[in-house]
Amino acid sequence: MTGVWDDVVGQERALAALQQAVDDPTAMTHAWLVTGPPGSGRSHAARAFAAALQCPDKGCGACQACRQVMGGTHPDVKRVATEKVTISIDEVRELITTAQQTPSQGRWRVIIIEDADRMTERTSNVLLKSIEEPPERTVWLLCAPSSQDVAVTIRSRCRIVSLVTPSPDSVAALLVERDGIQPDAALEAARAAQSHIGVARRLARDAGARARRDQVLALATEIRGVGDAVLAAADLVAVADEDAKAVSEERDGAEKAELMEALGADESGRLPPALRAQVKQLEDDQKRRATRMKRDVLDRAILDLMSLYRDVAAVQVGADVHLVNESHRGHIEQLAGRTTLADTVRCLDALGTARTRLAGNVAPLLAIEAMTLSLRPVN
Repeated sequence: MTGVWDDVVGQERALAALQQAVDDPTAMTHAWLVTGPPGSGRSHAARAFAAALQCPDKGCGACQACRQVMGGTHPDVKRVATEKVTISIDEVRELITTAQQTPSQGRWRVIIIEDADRMTERTSNVLLKSIEEPPERTVWLLCAPSSQDVAVTIRSRCRIVSLVTPSPDSVAALLVERDGIQPDAALEAARAAQSHIGVARRLARDAGARARRDQVLALATEIRGVGDAVLAAADLVAVADEDAKAVSEERDGAEKAELMEALGADESGRLPPALRAQVKQLEDDQKRRATRMKRDVLDRAILDLMSLYRDVAAVQVGADVHLVNESHRGHIEQLAGRTTLADTVRCLDALGTARTRLAGNVAPLLAIEAMTLSLRPVN
């Protein structure tokens, strides 16, 4: 496979099913659910599939159709990737309206929902009828971490294509080829990211990201008592706030300025009362986006800590495996020597519980404080 499929690494079996549907009309269906762990490339696989469906050469990567789809400008391919906590009913209704339109340029009308797991049950029910009875040339491509993250009524009407976590070697090879990263640095980043392609790319290219990750991993050996735990939790949440604010501030300001201009605000920024609701809606959406971003930063920090404790467990049981955090081997061996396997498992359980609490909308500081308190030595 070449062209649009090139950057979907380590997914030969899953891509074979998509490629077959492009090649053979009898293998094509109107609704697909692409699943896979974070970083496996499910959204990229969906876009590549959409491009191949529109391409005269079945995904060459060079024609106008392929470039438009992969660049997000194809008129017949609609992509939704929410940056909020959930996808709203209004957004789904807009997609349903789009799905009813015949293709204007390509062979298919393709609707991609990259965060189908962020639809509530009520929102899923609104989508259901369009999934069941789409127009003849419409294809729905839903993406989610697993089929269990999507309402059963939706997944039962989709053909499921499951991606796997790619090997660190394949992710490293992609970084070397696509981004010009040195092989050793690419492999270290791929292992540290646990084969999450986007995170691996950021770690390989951004020294600041590597430094922040090192700071998070240091918590495992720095937390000695209650005071350390409380301060560490406050620091983690503050870093997440700063990251979300840094990413959001400039973007939020540009979005608001664009909306105000579109609404015809005067130089003082005043608007007629009838138009103020639109500004309020934008501000609410931006707050939701910042909330999700903050939770995503904290979740990534927890995953990094989990990788460290898995390395500690591997050393404690004498497993002959590559460490995820090879550059931190000294700290890992130090921690493994002064604790027991039971201690390590207890810490991993605490980290898993913190992820569950964050996903359940527990206040971040409370969830992280409970986690860091559980990482204290028991003796």
